[in-house]
Amino acid sequence: MKILVLSWEFPPRIIGGIARHVAELYPEIVQLGHDIHLITLEFANAPKFEVVEGIKIYRISIPPNENFFDWVISMNDVMRVTSENLISKIGTFDIIHAHDWLVADSAISLKHHFKIPLISTIHATEYGRHNGIHNDTHIYISSKEGTLVYESWRVIVCSQYMRREINQALGCPWDKIDVVYNGIRPEKKRRSPNFDCTEFRRKFARDDEKIIYYVGRMTYEKGIHILLNAAPKIIEALEGKVKFVIIGGGNTNYIKDLAHHLGIWDRCYFTGFMSDEDLNQFQTVADCAVFPSLYEPFGIVALESFASRVPVVVSDTGGLPEVVRHGNTGMVTQTNNPDSLAWGILEMLRNPDYAQLLVNNAYEDLSKRFQWAKLAQQTVAVYNLVLHERQEITWE
Repeated sequence: MKILVLSWEFPPRIIGGIARHVAELYPEIVQLGHDIHLITLEFANAPKFEVVEGIKIYRISIPPNENFFDWVISMNDVMRVTSENLISKIGTFDIIHAHDWLVADSAISLKHHFKIPLISTIHATEYGRHNGIHNDTHIYISSKEGTLVYESWRVIVCSQYMRREINQALGCPWDKIDVVYNGIRPEKKRRSPNFDCTEFRRKFARDDEKIIYYVGRMTYEKGIHILLNAAPKIIEALEGKVKFVIIGGGNTNYIKDLAHHLGIWDRCYFTGFMSDEDLNQFQTVADCAVFPSLYEPFGIVALESFASRVPVVVSDTGGLPEVVRHGNTGMVTQTNNPDSLAWGILEMLRNPDYAQLLVNNAYEDLSKRFQWAKLAQQTVAVYNLVLHERQEITWE
């Protein structure tokens, strides 16, 4: 099977979770014997063309534009022309797989021009990100998402929660949606043989301090303010022997202001961007990972914590309760409730034997539910279903 994949991000260009999803799913599909051609955007010194783990990658150049939506239009034009030229050289594709609304226009155009079935993966919706549609920008993006869903033969989402969301928010028929979880490569989180755990940990906290951390984007929907509002209760319970490490680039001014206002500045460490290498090491020395999101379609950061064998506390929003099973692989607390979040974190830190049991269960769950090889098989099953149905019809 020959598959054309369109994604606006792919390593080393990493904006959100799509890059890692695409980079880790498709090598497994290549291993199943399929031919993957990926069109994405250039980044830094990454080659215009290269083969990575069997994926043939074509990086395109887009002129800068201060207007984001004009830039997206330009990107789709170049992506479409690049795809057309590729098809003229190597022949048509069996499937087009588009990742999110940003590549919708080129994917839909190619679908109709070459009569190739289109499958889309919707990683999040504008409705979900903003708890509704409130302005013209939301309307525009949501309409693009709706058109992509409508034009797709089948739609893949990462959780049952997202299945409900695109059914309700975008009007996608329930039986047109397939749930395929995100996955992770646990081996990425292994410590290097010469890693000095104690010395590395001291960069962030004293030996007698517990490390509670958040990693991710610095946006309101991630609920970092909920963690900081829970911090005073945790600091009091642990007699001040705790450090809150906030990891991620972007605008942290409002969060830092909140830390000052709450009087917990000396208990917080804002690291800014952290390299994957350092993050992989950091997660193995932390005491508790916390993801208090207000909106989260899946929560791949929770899987990364599973793989690092660190206890996980999350909010009960979106797909997080599907990923983290309360009392089995982690603690699930009430969304937007600092008291509930503080309770969950303290339960982990005060009961190390119980926390270790959850950690062990979580690590075992990776191979059962979140292994990329199995998820690739589920994705290919969707491809095969679409190809079978395509053969049964005449495309006028």
